[in-house]
Amino acid sequence: MARGPRGAGFPPGRLLPLLPLLSLALGVPRAPGADALDVCATCHEHATCLQRGGKKMCICKYGFVGNGRTQCIDKNECQFGTTVVCGNHTSCHNTLGGFYCICLEGYRATNNNKAFIPNDGTFCTDIDECEVSGRCRHGGRCVNTRGSFECYCMDGYLPKGGPEPFHPSRDATSCTEIDCGTPPEVPDGYIIGNYTSRLGSQIRYACKEGFFSGPEDTVSSCTALGTWESPKLNCQEINCGHPPEVQHAVLVGNHSSRLGGMAHYVCQEGFESPGGKITSVCTEKGIWRTSTLSCTEIIIEINDVSVFNNTCVRWQINPGRINSKIVYVIYIKGQRLDSMETVHEETVNLTTDNRTPKVCLDLYQGTNYTMHISIASPRRSVPAIIGFQTAGDDLLEDDRIFNISVLNEACLKLNRHSKKVGSERMYQFKVLGQRWYLNNFYHATSFNFTTREQTAVVCLDLYPATEYTVNVTLLGSPEQHSVQITMTTAPAVKQTISNISIFNETCLRWRSMKTADIEEMYLFHVWGQRWYQKEFAQEMVFNITASSQAPEMCLDLRPGTNYSVSIQALSSELPVVISLTTQITGAKKLLCSLGSGKRFIAHAAADGRRRARLPGCCDCPRIPLLLSSVIANAA
Repeated sequence: MARGPRGAGFPPGRLLPLLPLLSLALGVPRAPGADALDVCATCHEHATCLQRGGKKMCICKYGFVGNGRTQCIDKNECQFGTTVVCGNHTSCHNTLGGFYCICLEGYRATNNNKAFIPNDGTFCTDIDECEVSGRCRHGGRCVNTRGSFECYCMDGYLPKGGPEPFHPSRDATSCTEIDCGTPPEVPDGYIIGNYTSRLGSQIRYACKEGFFSGPEDTVSSCTALGTWESPKLNCQEINCGHPPEVQHAVLVGNHSSRLGGMAHYVCQEGFESPGGKITSVCTEKGIWRTSTLSCTEIIIEINDVSVFNNTCVRWQINPGRINSKIVYVIYIKGQRLDSMETVHEETVNLTTDNRTPKVCLDLYQGTNYTMHISIASPRRSVPAIIGFQTAGDDLLEDDRIFNISVLNEACLKLNRHSKKVGSERMYQFKVLGQRWYLNNFYHATSFNFTTREQTAVVCLDLYPATEYTVNVTLLGSPEQHSVQITMTTAPAVKQTISNISIFNETCLRWRSMKTADIEEMYLFHVWGQRWYQKEFAQEMVFNITASSQAPEMCLDLRPGTNYSVSIQALSSELPVVISLTTQITGAKKLLCSLGSGKRFIAHAAADGRRRARLPGCCDCPRIPLLLSSVIANAA
């Protein structure tokens, strides 16, 4: 602070000796002849004596203001404002005859001194406290600010014991590593593999055995909040519901609809499962896995038909699961040897449980008979037809008389009535076969057969699933005698489809074991289900024809569906079953069969009469459809 003029505070009486000096200092004219005073001796203690223009004068020093002799008062430089005097981020401090500047907390002088005077260009700049390692303690992250800094917790850490952001000298906040702890449980689910509970760690869930879930997210992550994401997995107990129905079979015993549950079926009376027991299993997808086996109707084969005692007939039936009596229908039609006029026509029923039945009929003598033996409805049978002649009194020795019976489906037994043992006779066989489901199919052959035996057996090379007419003529006599018989071959018991494979997701190709260039009809049964959409079902039944030995077929299937496809060649009784699954984004495919040079429409309306035209395929009206239906319970 500035000091007052010397002598200030003294009593007035003591100022009298100083009046001459005061008058000199104030420029009061001196009396002539007064002694000259030393001016410099009169300067204020904070003044300097300078000589200018031959005169001496007193001037206050730097930092003081006044007349230099009686008054030099300290000048307060800080009064003009700290920012004006010292610059930004400073504090101004006045001193006697001067001042100095100090940077505020968080700033430092560019000359690295604590105090400075800004006349040399020194100013205050921000201090980056974050340059000091560990400023924010373990797990902390330092963020510099103007004149200070803030602390935040690094990723993977959470603030504990105080606020965020925080200052270590002010707050008790500490950063602790994130630990999400024990993951949440999923009802009826479990965690797959090992895991950690640190930030970003992931755990994957799966449903326990016997439970399933939809396509929900199975992953939960440890979040920055120190908690696990809530798992979305929803495990539901697998329940396949009621087992599927099997045609011509009944469900027996108790069954479970849980995972691994098995349903057992027994074929109804008159049906059997040649492949073994029929079962269906509840799978992990919540649907029943249907059996590839089925109940097929027991077709009773009547064979080894023979005539004895001129008017009696006996035959045998194939072994099978038939426990009750069988009603046979015997239709007889007789014609005279010398006329084509029917003279005897009758139907006789025979009920018996004997597997080698026989019946004696009241027949006309000297008549050419055709006998048709079958099983009464509702049972089915492979009927037997036999042609024979009853002998009259005058024809018992006629060497021309013979009859034919079917033996083992493809063999014929010739019975001669002649008592001339050892006489040689030649027979001409003409064989013509057709398939009712293929209009263009014909199998024709002819040959001669010579024998000396009274009873001869001739086996024919016949195609399966074909209706044949066999005409046998006795050659070498003036009046050629002929007997005609019809016979039907059963479907082949061996598999005629092999090497089946899938391509383009919805297309099938296979190898046919049939004779080259012979047309074959294939029956398709397609069944589709979705495990995630229990109400969805798609069923297609249709047939195609192809002459190629390597046919191909593309199906019109829905995306995201499990399919079971059964293919059966009608000349064989054994179907082939293949399973396939379409992708969610699967594209629709054209429904055609690709044979050797022809493609046929295989899709038709449910009434089985109209055929839908598709681009790139041709419709063949001569190819009948056995069944054609599309059942889609859901889109």
